[in-house]
Amino acid sequence: MLHADEIITLAAGPYRLREPLAGSAYGVVWRADAPGGGPGVALKLINREQMARAQPALQANWIASANKEIAFLRSLEPWDERHIVRLLDSGEHQGLPVMALELMGSDLSRRVASMRSGAAPSGLTQVLDWIGQVNQALAKVHQYGWRYLDLKPANVLLHRHGGGVKLADFGTSRLRDEAPAALYSGTASWQAPEQFFPTARRTYDTDARTDYFALGAMFYYLVTGGMPLQFCSACGQAYRDQPAAAAPALLARHGGRVPPTLREEEAALFAHRIGGQSGNCSDATWSPARSNSAAQAALDLLRALLEPDRDARPRHAIQISRMLGTIRQALGSRA
Repeated sequence: MLHADEIITLAAGPYRLREPLAGSAYGVVWRADAPGGGPGVALKLINREQMARAQPALQANWIASANKEIAFLRSLEPWDERHIVRLLDSGEHQGLPVMALELMGSDLSRRVASMRSGAAPSGLTQVLDWIGQVNQALAKVHQYGWRYLDLKPANVLLHRHGGGVKLADFGTSRLRDEAPAALYSGTASWQAPEQFFPTARRTYDTDARTDYFALGAMFYYLVTGGMPLQFCSACGQAYRDQPAAAAPALLARHGGRVPPTLREEEAALFAHRIGGQSGNCSDATWSPARSNSAAQAALDLLRALLEPDRDARPRHAIQISRMLGTIRQALGSRA
């Protein structure tokens, strides 16, 4: 078991563990002092306690996922890291892969939780900035020939000083040219239908547009102050209830059909929240008509991202950027 002041030695030298930052069944993240007194880092290690209890196939999968993440981050050029967390060092500890990452602040999940506990809410412009930056990060992932496949607020990290965000945790990512996966992976409550429901061949056929669905789910979550889509909640609950048979169980509850990905009452709530946030302004050029225009443009983007048929979703980050630009244009000088 890891403990504070333990030394982990990687390629650049020894790192001293200070405090745990996050953890899951797969990995643990500690804040650590860098060699030579450099800036602190986030040290990501495989969860050894869980590893000892896991089946050999799962152990191999965790190690492969960590090595895959290291390989992807190493492949990036420095200018590609504007919205992707930066790999500083890597190596092994007790035979398992370890990576040293730039130390970020909180994540969007915790940021929304703090808002619900009374912290100042994030404005619409800030939400649009975050979605735009995540879209840029996904564009880089796709440009390098990968699918991200685990987009959720907890994997979007905030800078410690400023409002920018970076995408982290690439262990679930798959190369674009890989055959459809035979095993389920990812986070059930943040997935497109094709990532949760297998094909007739019992594979999961995903592509870049699968990530855009999750971007839409995040857009809805941020605008509504932390409310998940009913579709995503249903998938998550089905997985918690029956991990090995979640998809067929959920289909059975809906007459053999995939549940709606965006219900009309959810669309109405989203548009209402957009209109309300965009109208809270003393801008002399503002008007109810402009508020309605911004709400409609945002709803158009949300519907496009959450299309159940991925062929109907945006095909490229540029399309999403243009639709975000339309929302900003509707907001006028305030944006």
